[in-house]
Amino acid sequence: MAQSTEDALIEKRNWHWRNTMRPVRFFSLDARAALPFFALLVYARPITLVLTIIITVIFSMLERRGLTFSSAMRALRVWIVGQNRPAWVSLRRRRMRDFG
Repeated sequence: MAQSTEDALIEKRNWHWRNTMRPVRFFSLDARAALPFFALLVYARPITLVLTIIITVIFSMLERRGLTFSSAMRALRVWIVGQNRPAWVSLRRRRMRDFG
């Protein structure tokens, strides 16, 4: 019994470390997906409002399907560039060096 309470106390002391890798949220969106709202604040026009609403709806739909903002950007990059990307040319590839 004493061991489990000590473990619980240690776990309570480390709760703040558990939350350090959580994504920053702006209401229910990832904070990076909320960047159009800042553009709306700077350039308040009807077209900016429409684009902000469209982007917000798209990212909320993607989050419901399980994609975070960064994974959605990677998926977009793969869709644009394609699966097969050429490797670095041999002249620009880094070589192993021993400075000893």
